Amino acid sequence: MTLFAELSLDELYPESDGNPVADNTEQFSWIVLIKENLEILFADRPDVFVAGDLLWYPVQSQLIAPTAPDALVAFGRPKGKRGSYRQWLEDNIAPQVVFEIVSPCNTKAEMQRKLEFYERYGVEEFYLFDPDRLELEGWVRRENGLDRITSLDGWVSPRLGVKFSFDGQEFLLFRPDGQRFLSPIELSQVAAQERSRADLEQQRADFEQQRANLAQQRAEAFAAKLRELGINPDEVG
Repeated sequence: MTLFAELSLDELYPESDGNPVADNTEQFSWIVLIKENLEILFADRPDVFVAGDLLWYPVQSQLIAPTAPDALVAFGRPKGKRGSYRQWLEDNIAPQVVFEIVSPCNTKAEMQRKLEFYERYGVEEFYLFDPDRLELEGWVRRENGLDRITSLDGWVSPRLGVKFSFDGQEFLLFRPDGQRFLSPIELSQVAAQERSRADLEQQRADFEQQRANLAQQRAEAFAAKLRELGINPDEVG
């Protein structure tokens, strides 16, 4: 019989629960959209850790099963590689914001257990989106625990500064600067447009420099001609 004391931390707290990241392309697309845009939003904050589908162990105990939010944000924790989020190794800081994207195989009981887990272990904001049913729910921590947000259309996350827009037909997220969360393809298109704009600005700058150089060359040639004729170019009005 193997004793717990003889097992390593990686054996006691594995990095995978054996479940897939997503059950379909729609769910995976939303996970990527939210996680990557949050990474971009906090790219210049070394003290904000963002992850997707990372197992979170809230306490160092074999009796408490971990959970893997589809996206999590932990303020006060450095960026970097992790196989799992072991809270006792993270200054005991719980992820403050978590997102879950519902797939067809998820049950209401499962989502209820996740809500109870997040409430118990200190999550400040929990957002749950079902892309198939077009249902969006959210909870924010108040004095009595996680309270349901009555309406998420126009809601601004206290922690993220992200604005939610949901009219029952379309779910959108906006950064504090008003920029909509973009898919990887849209981000690539924006980057290509910015590169084209930068190239055009450089071409214009090069043209203006060439024109200035040509004008200078003409002025110097004209002054040299005047000197050949015995005329001081500085005296020419």
